[in-house]
Amino acid sequence: MTISVDLVARLEPSVADYPPGSTFGPREARSYQFVWLLRGSATWLWDDVALSLTPGKLLLIRPGMRDAFRWDPRTPTRHAYVHFTLTGAVPAGWPLVRDLTGRHDPMGALCQYLLWLGAECPPRWRVQACETLRLLVLTFLADPAPARRTPPVLPPPVIAMLRAVREHWSDGVARPVPMRELASAARVSPSTLCRTFRRTFGVGPVAALELLRLTRAEPLLWQSNLSMRAIAVQCGFADAYHFSRRFRAIYGMAPTTFRRTAPEAAPPSPAESYGLTALQPLVQAP
Repeated sequence: MTISVDLVARLEPSVADYPPGSTFGPREARSYQFVWLLRGSATWLWDDVALSLTPGKLLLIRPGMRDAFRWDPRTPTRHAYVHFTLTGAVPAGWPLVRDLTGRHDPMGALCQYLLWLGAECPPRWRVQACETLRLLVLTFLADPAPARRTPPVLPPPVIAMLRAVREHWSDGVARPVPMRELASAARVSPSTLCRTFRRTFGVGPVAALELLRLTRAEPLLWQSNLSMRAIAVQCGFADAYHFSRRFRAIYGMAPTTFRRTAPEAAPPSPAESYGLTALQPLVQAP
């Protein structure tokens, strides 16, 4: 999505304070406007929509909207705002409000940075504010952050097994976990767990975990000076020889050769090849 934004003069990032019971509007918006509360509460009215606003919510108002605000009737309210114009390709469906408190969501930090730019006005601050605002718009219009998406639907025994693996790997070392322990954590027999796992992913649980362990070696090979022995230990292999043998069997090349190969020319990740990428976040420590 290619868009550009520009600040509306004299309505750059700033804050406004209102006494209890204040109102604003109805008015017809002439530009785009982000509004987020820093203190107090408000009700935003537009057509038949009555939206409650509290700190942690980011509202986007679009040109042509005829809206109104009813600020907190009991306590003072402080809200931040920025008015801007927007050009370029934009989606047909616009969200009205987003949550700023998502763990993996950068919008809260972008809002804070906009306010800092508007208050301090460092050199070229308008250019920085426009680029920050453009990123904020793109993030606002995008789907919710991956951390909030519904996790893949997996059979309960597989989910229980993955929780146990996550605990085993919580210190960052991806150790092998025996089939007996996996089945015990899943509260099913080894044969039932293996059958359930194969039905979902096409490989057994022990083999799948080895593929995930080998996948963990990729960034260590490309982005560290760790020895093969150290990488082997980090990925749960007994020694460099065992690690190298299993790596070559899956990737078709030795890990030393893989380290010298550009990422775009390297063999595909086994996690992707076997459809296991959905499991990676489920076995990583938070």
